[in-house]
Order: sequence, then structure tokens, then C-alpha cells
Amino acid sequence: MVTKIENGKNWLSKRRLFEMNPPEPVCFTLKYRLAANDTWKWVNEHSNLSDGELHFQPRTPPGDLVNYLRDFSHEFSINQVESETPDTLLWSLTASVKKADGKASGISETSLGIPRSFSRWFSLVRIWSPWLAPRHGHGQFSPKEDAMLASFLRLDGLHLVLLAVSGVDDVLNVFKPDEHGSVILHSRNDNTEEGEAKVLAAVGTTFNTALAAVMYHARKIVRGDASMSLDVRQEMKTALDKGVKAEWMENWYDGLTYCTWNGLGQDLNEQKILDALDILKEKKINITNLLIDDNWQSLDNHGQSQFQRGWTDFEANKEGFPKGLKHAALTIRDKHPNIQHIGVWHALLGYWGGVSPDGKIAQNYKTREVRKAEGLAGGTMTVVHEDDVSRMYDDFYRFLLESGIDSVKTDAQFFLDRMDDADDRRRFMKTYQDAWTIAGLRYFSIKAISCMSQIPQILFHTQLQFNKPRLMVAPFASSPPPLPPQGKSLASIEPDAPHSQTSHPYSSFHASARCISGGPIYITDTPGQHDVPLINSMTAPTIQRTTRILRPNAVAKCIEAGVYTAYESERFLKVGTFHTGSTADYGVSLLGIFNVSEKPLAELVALRDFDGVKESERYVIRAHPSEEISPPMRKDDDFAVVDLELGTKGWALLSAYPLRTFTLQGSTGLPGEGAGTDVAVLGMMGKMTGAAAV
Repeated sequence: MVTKIENGKNWLSKRRLFEMNPPEPVCFTLKYRLAANDTWKWVNEHSNLSDGELHFQPRTPPGDLVNYLRDFSHEFSINQVESETPDTLLWSLTASVKKADGKASGISETSLGIPRSFSRWFSLVRIWSPWLAPRHGHGQFSPKEDAMLASFLRLDGLHLVLLAVSGVDDVLNVFKPDEHGSVILHSRNDNTEEGEAKVLAAVGTTFNTALAAVMYHARKIVRGDASMSLDVRQEMKTALDKGVKAEWMENWYDGLTYCTWNGLGQDLNEQKILDALDILKEKKINITNLLIDDNWQSLDNHGQSQFQRGWTDFEANKEGFPKGLKHAALTIRDKHPNIQHIGVWHALLGYWGGVSPDGKIAQNYKTREVRKAEGLAGGTMTVVHEDDVSRMYDDFYRFLLESGIDSVKTDAQFFLDRMDDADDRRRFMKTYQDAWTIAGLRYFSIKAISCMSQIPQILFHTQLQFNKPRLMVAPFASSPPPLPPQGKSLASIEPDAPHSQTSHPYSSFHASARCISGGPIYITDTPGQHDVPLINSMTAPTIQRTTRILRPNAVAKCIEAGVYTAYESERFLKVGTFHTGSTADYGVSLLGIFNVSEKPLAELVALRDFDGVKESERYVIRAHPSEEISPPMRKDDDFAVVDLELGTKGWALLSAYPLRTFTLQGSTGLPGEGAGTDVAVLGMMGKMTGAAAV
């Protein structure tokens, strides 16, 4: 491209550089100067930007997997399958896995070989048993943690995505690198029969289409999993046939929630909760939902580590709730009628240390002692036996409902994967998932949160299934910045961003991430330490005197252009979503921009980075909190960009509003009769995601 001056104006003209498809990307940089008498400067020498790359995609991608992976093991059986995503190629790879021998799981490792001709890779890894996180790199594939998904940006601009499918027939699959950069499939089989490792591979012109191809096919695989009993399938069908009441979803998803976790901590009691609610009322913070978090339960081993304490009884502990859970719930609802839903926390296996062997629960239900893997919280724990899990959950959730509790947050689900013996993993993994899912649907409908549950077996067996209402899932731990995995938007879940404090060095940073996430908003302030203006920027009052969060109706995800951008690259993190308005032909695209580096950054943000922007439409971009509005622009304009500078911990929420042109006949002040007036509906002003109010 060259710039020329004509009649005192700058014009950007485009010049064809060449007509070929080079085998490798073409690298480039830019030279600039701020004034005619300034010295020309190279961008890559005076900024944090490296050279740019131009990738030239082939008109017809090679149709054989050997064009994308080399030296893969002949133990794999490879079948090309039909993809549900246009313009993608899809393969299913299977290999045998050794059977379990007594308490020892069968372990097999099979090489997928080395991905061919790629420049960058992205991987979704298990940073700890319950959590996933992104990893990035150039050159050799080398994540330090086990990976569930890996994607490679090839030199020809195509994307190769590999997905390790788990949770079927007691087999867990993850990717590991070897010293040569090969992708090794590590498989663990807990079944007494020889197992089958499953991998899906897709190639597409974009990362999102290749990802969609493997995720859609993975649904078919888990849908056909014979381990889900007919009773479970029928119960889920019955729940769907009954339907989910619209008002439940509105209040549960869109109401402001207060959680006791950070604000009140584990030294929890009824009076502390009531005092905190009174202060919220004084501050005119009208919450809709209350979540009573950890330590309301009756537990043994007082004073010991949470991992050494076991659950003894359904009823709340007598020290903190002397008149019982039902009395506490009735008192809360009586004093604070604005609270429509009260939820409680519990661990999937009871508590962090399971079930007390000496409590009422152990007296009423069969139990079994299981051995946990070494490391954090190793040793043994007592859990409810597989034969009684369904009955226990049915009794427990009936007790909660009769006590005025209508929702739950079920935490520490990863302990299913911490069980070390193959026979325990085999008997408990799906039994607990299905029992919890059925009881949750039966008593609470959609009002259940799955937390610390990002083990592959749960992701595939429970969260990928579309034969039940969407489940609310906490997708990452409470630490900046928000990094939503792309695959979450393809699963049967709603993202439940971790609760945040509004009086905190990162409070507005966290709040903006929650606003654009598409998930609910939970605050967990210490009583009296509330940033009311910040809360008001996330919410809006209703005529019913309740508070609604302004939540876009689509799940946010990292934009396509940022998939291979590493956390350490000193670039903005860009998270996008789309909000559909009250009419089908109107919608607003939103982009969250976060500076996750340790120094100020500046970038040009293009209109094409916004999801769902149409080439035929004209838009204006509005920024929050600056409230600046751009000139009108189209997606294919030469300068369809806005410049943005953010300091450390800086953030901005950008909204791209479509313009509608109206002809106002004879209006005063118009240049002439019949002139057009451009109008954009901005929603509520002074709000982070004000467009979501429309």
C-alpha cells in the first residue's frame, strides 16, 4: 500500500503486490512519521509489535490427514467423517487402550506425530485438576501441562484442531508433547475391558470453524454413550418436557446476586448474613439472589484443615444456625422480600473431606472409603456408596427445598478425578454426575451451579450434553484476566464468572469482564465496602423495584484474531460477544478490551474485530467508560478503526451500533427537505453494557 497526497488530503490507495500463493507467510512491517519533516521510523523498532504475517490459504485444502500430521502411529485407526461445519475436513482417530488390572488403571501412549508446517500453536491445558487455561507458543509444540485441545496455525493459513475425547467407556485422554514436539495421546482406562482412545482432528480456514467441527462431532459421540442409563435419559426428557419457566431464568440469570464467600468467609453464621443484607439494603443495593457459600454445613473435626473435615448431617451447623436452615431462610425472606432465590454451597462428595464416617449421613446411607492421588488433599476419604448416591441426593435436595432453599452451587467436583483406584473411578465417576444432574433438574430446574468441574470426564459426559436445560458452570478461577475457552460457547452451559468484590484494586477490571461475559454477576463484598457507582454501572433498576444485570444474550469468547496471541505478548486481550435486540434484524456487537500486560499499551481496534458486523451496515463505535463515539464507518472502509490507549489494569468496553437512516420531511434545521438522519439506539448511558438493556 502507498499513501499519496492529492489536493491537500491524504488518500490511502491499494497496490497489488504479487499474484501467487507463496508456500510460507510473507512477513512485513511498517514505516511511519508523525509530520512531514520528521524522521521515518520502523514500527517494530519503536513499539511492542513484531513483524506482521500474511498467510495465503489454498483454494482447495489437501484432503488427506498425512498432509497435516507426519509420523503418527500406525496403531491409530483413521476414518474421515462428515463434518457438520461448512468448509472443514474432519477425521476420527481411535486406538486401543490397555485394560485396568485390579486397582491399577490401564495406561497407553500413542503418538499423533508432529503437526506439519505450522508457525503458532494454542492449547487448552489442565493447570490443575479442576481448572483449564490457555497456553500459546511458536515453533515446537511444548505445553508444560496435559492438554485437552490443541490448535495449530499452519504456514498456508489453515487451522488444524485436535480434540481428545474423554468420559466415554471409562477412558480419559489428554495430549502431552515429547522432546521432538510430537503430540502424544496419553490414555487412562479404568475399565476391566480393553478400552478405546478417541481423538478428533479438523482442518478449517478459521479456528472457530475447525473447533466447531470437532465439538459438534464430539456431541454425537457422547450422545451415543451407552453408560447413561435409560432412567437417567428418561428423567432428563421429562424435565425438558415440563419446560423451564421464563421467570426462573430471568431472575436466576439476570438478577444481581450476593455471595457470602469472600465477604463473610468460612466463619459463617446466620447473624452475619442478616447484618450483611441489612447493609446492602441501607446502600440501596437490591439483590435478587443470595448464595450462602462454604461452612454452613454440619461438619466433623472442628479446627482442622477443610480437607480433613467431613459432612455429618443435612441440617445446618448448630453453632452458626441454632434454629436451623429453614428458620434462617424464612427470616431472610421475611426481612428482605426482594430476595427471590436462596442458594447454598456444597461439595459434590459432601465436603472437601467427603462424608464423616461417624455422622448421620454415614448412618443412613452406605459408604465407602476411597484412596486419593498423592499431592494436595491426598490420603483417603469416605464417600456415599454408589448404590445410595441417587437416594442421598434425592433426600438432600428435598430437604433443601423444604427448608426454603431453591438453588445450589456444587463445588469440588474434580475430586472424582482425584480418586486413584480404577475400581473407584469406574463406579463413582458417572454415578455421581448423573445423580447430581437428575436431582438438580428434579428439585431446582436450571438453578444449579457446577464449580471446580473442568475435568474432561465431566466436560464431555455432563456439560456437552444438549438433552437438558443449560447448566451454569464456573469456567475459570478468580484471577485476572478473564480467558474464556472458545469451546464453552459450543457446550450446554452458561458461564458463571467467579464472584468479585467491588472495592478492590481490580474491581472495575473484573466487573467489566463479568458484564461482557454473558453470564451472571455475583458480588461478594465485605459488608459496608461497596462501590455503589460501579454496581450501578453493571445493573439497572426495574419498575418492580428489583435490580437487573445488563447481560448480553450471547456467550463471550476470545476473538478469532486473538486465539494465538499469548498472555505475555504485550497485546490487548479482546473478548467479543453479540446482543440481539427486541427485533431479529437489530443487534449490537460488543468488544471487551483488557490490558493484561505490565505496561501501558496502544492499539488500533478494527471494526472487523467485532462479531456479527455486516458489510452492508454502517456503524458507530461507543466506548465505556470514556463515552466517546466514533464517526460512522463500514466494515470494508479503509480506516474502519478506532485508536485505544490503556494503562496497566486498563480496560474498555466498545459497542458497535448499527445506524438506521430516516427521512424527515421538512424538519427545522435540516439542510434540505428530504435529507436523511442517521440514528443509533445506544441503550442505557453510563452503563458498561448499556446495549443489553434494549
